[in-house]
Amino acid sequence: TGTLLYAKNIHQKQYPASTTKILTALIASEQCQMDEIVTFSHDAVFDTPRDSSHIAMDVGQELTMEQSLNAILICSANEVCYAVAEHISGTTDWSVFAGMMNARAEELGCLNSHFANPNGLPDENHYTTAYDLAMIGRSFFANEMLCKITLTRRMEFPVTDKLPLGKLENNRMQIIPGNQYAYKYLVGCKTGYTDDARSCLVSCAERNGMKLICVVMHDESPYQYEDTIAL
Repeated sequence: TGTLLYAKNIHQKQYPASTTKILTALIASEQCQMDEIVTFSHDAVFDTPRDSSHIAMDVGQELTMEQSLNAILICSANEVCYAVAEHISGTTDWSVFAGMMNARAEELGCLNSHFANPNGLPDENHYTTAYDLAMIGRSFFANEMLCKITLTRRMEFPVTDKLPLGKLENNRMQIIPGNQYAYKYLVGCKTGYTDDARSCLVSCAERNGMKLICVVMHDESPYQYEDTIAL
């Protein structure tokens, strides 16, 4: 319903890290067919820091949009976010897609956000708030497909001509079923972490017909899970 049950510093600007990806994935789900082909450019591959989350895609390789959303939400793959942004905006200039993100965020009720890239890699002009992530979360968690992807324990892509080795990755979000902090009422979730953002978690749970969205930002591991479950 949008009713606030608990709030603390909800309009304080914070770095969202990879929780950014719920907005990128939401826009992709709204604008694209799942069988569209996403091709990886030089920029998408090589602008992604090697020490950040990625699935080692190479230039010229291809994924479907459905596979891309799986890579983004299960593996937090930064190069896949870039490729999807290029696919939708038609340019390797990330600011074009960022403009689309900012427009959609405003439509969703965000008040104090500015997105500069599709993946949440560090940028002083890329920030949001707990309140704004909850507003984005309302639409994200209303999408059954996106929620289901986030709870998938393993991402498995078959070998193709444009993906010669296939891909196999496990979902490392500890709140999903089968992992350490598994929460049985969970509907969907997305984690984020950078040195500046610390540990972030946007999630949704449902019990007895009541659905709650929880946003935890700038927390210290493993409290992003413990605090979320307590809330």
